[in-house]
Amino acid sequence: MDDEALVSLRRDLHRKPEPAWREFYTTAKVVETLESLEADLDVFVGPDAIATEHRLALPDRDEIDSWYEQAAEYDVDPDVLESLEGGYTGAVAVLEQGSGPTVGLRVDIDALPQPEADGDDHAPAAEGFRSEHEGAMHACGHDAHATIGIGVIDAIANSDFQGTLKVFFQPAEEVIGGGKSMAKSDHLADVDYLLAVHIGLDHPTGEVVAGVDGFLAVAHLEATFTGEPSHAGGRPEQGRNANQALAAAVQNLYAIPRHSDGPTRVNAGVIEGGTAANIIAEEARLVAEVRGETTELMEYMREKSERVLKAAAEMHDCELEIETGSEAPSATSDQALVSVVADVAGGVDGVEKILERDNLGGSEDATFLMREVQQNGGLACYVGVGTDHPGGHHTSTFDVDEASLRHGIDVLAGAIERVSLEQSSE
Repeated sequence: MDDEALVSLRRDLHRKPEPAWREFYTTAKVVETLESLEADLDVFVGPDAIATEHRLALPDRDEIDSWYEQAAEYDVDPDVLESLEGGYTGAVAVLEQGSGPTVGLRVDIDALPQPEADGDDHAPAAEGFRSEHEGAMHACGHDAHATIGIGVIDAIANSDFQGTLKVFFQPAEEVIGGGKSMAKSDHLADVDYLLAVHIGLDHPTGEVVAGVDGFLAVAHLEATFTGEPSHAGGRPEQGRNANQALAAAVQNLYAIPRHSDGPTRVNAGVIEGGTAANIIAEEARLVAEVRGETTELMEYMREKSERVLKAAAEMHDCELEIETGSEAPSATSDQALVSVVADVAGGVDGVEKILERDNLGGSEDATFLMREVQQNGGLACYVGVGTDHPGGHHTSTFDVDEASLRHGIDVLAGAIERVSLEQSSE
């Protein structure tokens, strides 16, 4: 694929962003583009691409169906679309090219529930590829990631690579919901080397991070407190105040002691309850997340958080229901693979600076795939490809420098080819 085709694909995906488990058009467009390549590919979609029982953070079925119906209005293969019905989005493309290692590449494809800027100083708006789905946008570069994944397949199909390449077009990264379903699929079981990629991360165009680390393990919790309503003025003693339980929980979540083994985090991101100023709240709801530098530290925070929630409910005589949401472990890039990426990046046109390692400081469910490969005896590495972005990640003005699409393809395809050559020479 030439640069013009890459830019055209990325812009098409940018126009039609779809949030987690609703990437119907996106998946269908990826499959259509893969089938147009001059490559002998096997492409798996729907339940054939993921371990369906491990999908996390699913939206309501009505929400899924609404996005499905919208995608059906576009010019997409109805058979592909039908295979995705119910939110079974994502795809795995497999290229077999002789005897050699099995190398995986993971790219994510979902968008965010984020309205996109529409001013003349925002390139997608000025150049006609702003989001057509109001309230959703590619504010983290996953449109670029999907494009890079397809570009890598095309490059490897026309290279001297010997082995099997599997590209995982993963849904639902933004809600930490899709990584586990791909990690537990049969497609990952024989992967010897895994690369994952993210564009930007506050690194400029021309800069490559060969090994991104610092992934915080994360888990989401949803707590519902149920009390007894009563008139706040006339009979306050007869109520059991769910909002009081909620308030005590929030205050004490932030009081959980830090841990000497490393950084930990907690955040009460959604707090809601009650119906009127003069009614003792019968129900209150909290959505929180905990993180840790390691999976063990995250588990420490989760255990302490659940204890706080239960104590707050008991203190105010309320019932409590806790649901565990999505989660992802920590992971570290393997040095042997980091060294390969760094060496290859040094010879890529347009790459001017290489950082061997850098910390993400956040969470990413590519860690599910990384750890699965590592536990099976393979190597994994998360690569950062710099891009100039006028707005920060997850903001309405986020955009990418499209020159970095080629940088990412050349670095990743070069590393995949190098791994193949090194193994065959052993």
